Parts: sequence; structure tokens; C-alpha cells
Amino acid sequence: MDHNKTKSPMVMFAEDWDAHPSSSQHLARELSKFHDITWINSIGMRAPRLNMNDLLRMVRKAFAMLKPTKTFSEVEKNYQDPSSRQSPSDWQPTVVNPVALPWHGSRGIRWLNEKLIKHRLFSAQKNLIQQKPILWLSLPSALPLLGNINESFSIYYCGDDFSALEGVDHAVIEALENELVEKVDLILVASEILKAKFPPEKTLFIPHGVADYFFEAPGERPADLPHGPVAGFYGSISSWLDQELILHSARTMPHWNFVLIGQIRCDVSRLEQQPNIHFLGEKSHQQLPDYVHHWQVSMLPFKNNAQIQACNPLKLREYMAIGKPIVATDFPALMPYRNWIRITTDDNPRSFSKQLAAAAADMPVIDQLVIEKAGLNVFDVVSDWHDIQRMQLHSNRRTRQVVEESWKARALLVEQEIKRRMTAGGEALSGDRLCQHQS
Repeated sequence: MDHNKTKSPMVMFAEDWDAHPSSSQHLARELSKFHDITWINSIGMRAPRLNMNDLLRMVRKAFAMLKPTKTFSEVEKNYQDPSSRQSPSDWQPTVVNPVALPWHGSRGIRWLNEKLIKHRLFSAQKNLIQQKPILWLSLPSALPLLGNINESFSIYYCGDDFSALEGVDHAVIEALENELVEKVDLILVASEILKAKFPPEKTLFIPHGVADYFFEAPGERPADLPHGPVAGFYGSISSWLDQELILHSARTMPHWNFVLIGQIRCDVSRLEQQPNIHFLGEKSHQQLPDYVHHWQVSMLPFKNNAQIQACNPLKLREYMAIGKPIVATDFPALMPYRNWIRITTDDNPRSFSKQLAAAAADMPVIDQLVIEKAGLNVFDVVSDWHDIQRMQLHSNRRTRQVVEESWKARALLVEQEIKRRMTAGGEALSGDRLCQHQS
């Protein structure tokens, strides 16, 4: 056992471990340096409906429940992914597939879920209850575990505004979240908007970080990335993506290719009909930097809704780390980086496509304004290699804005706060001291 680890193991209840890496998963990898971690996969946040998607999800979950729990050594032995940047010894937690029912509004079902989840957990980790683990809950549906595994400390990690999230039984989840907030020892939030929802004396703002491989040199150009200028996006392709902005931009800029990487979770038939819009499917998180390195502009084309106002997308800092120009619609999480991103502040699709064209030169906004005021364009002022180098410097400065914002730094802040509260039991830091603590 690692002597640097504390005596307390950690139980983390979050989304499925084999899903696209989330903030909880990135933090788990770093926190594993201090704790032996057991990861419990999600049980969902709404009752299933009578449709094909929910039926398939139920079947997948049923099969997952039948799988034996895999420890790290078993995962390491079976690891085969030559395209990944991860090494064969990349850390994995002990993953538990819970047996549970997704009808969280029923107290009887919650009581039953507590018994079922505990049985599965303690079968995988027989001495856990004697070790007084730290309990980390990323989903309100995990409430049945709170206070029932002899935990020494409890954390609610809130990465989304569940009251605005799609695919959630909002009234039920809100009630579970309120109870969770009242009972846990520490609340961690991923955005300032979320921070305002919870008691300040027990809430700490932990912005998202960046994985180390986003700072590495680019690999080869992916074979499925179209040639020519590319505006790219990766992430969940869901209803919060502003399809009108993308479609209008693709029609206005027919010589550009618009690339979308990720799982499709909404109707995209209109986008599929546009010949210069390309859906490349899901990629491993470790493959994404190579795509960003080889396209010209990164996009954050989000709708203006409650969910986006509260979000703090992982891809924002990952885009920044690569250094390529970024064009985004406006939302609060952009605030620390507004000087380095081209932001559309209205709902006019023409504004977004105009910003894409301007961003391709990767020229500081102030320079662009001077050029436009003089009635010139970028080709009038780029005369030699020194001008190109100046644009490259702008890209390097963008990368430097997030070079200290690694997941390692975020996890260290979390670990320090856990230790401080467990040992001192003092009051949570005030808002001003929190800012100092985070800086």
C-alpha cells in the first residue's frame, strides 16, 4: 500500500466509470494518490419510460449488475488500447456496478436501494465499514448511502444544475439534493453559479482542470479529420448545442469543414444534410488533443439556457491548453478567459460565422479592431514570417492562461480542504478567504 495515502479509503458514487471522463473521474485519478478508491457506477436520476432508449439502457444496466467487480490489477491485465496516450499501468479504481432501482421518489425503493447497494459494496470491499471511508457523492440519487456506511466524512460534488438538466426527474432530484446539502460535511461545486445555490459555510468552488496530455506536443493528424480549414467541437451533441449557429455558419462558409465529435443525443437531421458538417462519432479522451491540434478554430456554440449558465465545461480549459483560437457564445464560465476568446454576445447566427472567420487568423482582438478601422483585412498586414510568429505568440499566451490549472492542482486543493475540516472541524472559509485559498 502507498505510504503517502491516508488511513481513510474513499467511496465515490458518480456516473459510470467507462463513460467519457468526467470531472469526478479526473479528480479520482489524482485523489488516488491519497486514498484507496472504490467507484460506484450510476443508477440514473429518473424513472425509465416506455421507449427504446430507456429499454436499451435498462438492459445494459442489468448486464452490468451481473458483472463481477474488477480490481485494479484485473483491469491492468486486460488493458489493450494501443491508440491511447495512457500507459498500460494507468490507474483504475475498484469499480462496483450497483444493484438498484431508479424510482427515487419512493421511500420504500430508497430503503431497498440502500440495502442492495451496501450489499454489493461490502461484497467488493469486505472491511470497508471498519475503515470509516470518506464518502463522495456526485449524484443526488446516491442519497441512500449517506450515513449508512460508517463514513468519517461526506462530500457532495455538484458539477451540474440538476434542476435544469435534461433526462432528470426534477422534483424528485431537487428534494434529494436538498436533503443531501443539509447532511453532508462539504459541498464542492464546479461553477460560481452553482456556488450561490448552497450554504457558503460548507461550499468550496473547484473549477475544472486540464489533463496533462493536453499540454503535450501534437501527434499525427487523425485520418478521419477532413482536409482544409476546420472548425471543431467535441462533447455531448445534445439539445443545448445551438444547431442554428452551426448550420448558418456552415452555409455561410462552404469552404470550411465543421466537425462534431461525440455521442449524438438529439435530432441532428438538418445538420446531417449539410455536406460540410461532419459527425465523427465518439473518441477516447486521450485522442481528442490530436483533433484540436489539427483543426483551425475550436467552437463552444451553446444555447442560452439555465443549464449552460451554470455549466463549467471541461473542454473550455482543454481548448485553451491546446492554444487554438476559440469562438463561443456567451456564458459565465468564460469570464476568466474573455480576453483570449472571441465571444458572440447576441443571438444572430451571422455574428458567430463572422467571429469564426476572424479567429482563423488568431490575431488579438485589439489588432483586429485597428485593422478593420483602417479598412484593411488580415492579408493586407501579414507581410512576412515575423507577422506569423506574432500570431503564434498569441496562441502560446492562451495556453499559458491554464498551465497551472491541472487536475493535480485541483485535487490537492480538495485534499487539503478535507484534511482541514476533518482535523480542525472549524468553520468553512469565508468567501474572501476562499478566493485567497484558491489563488
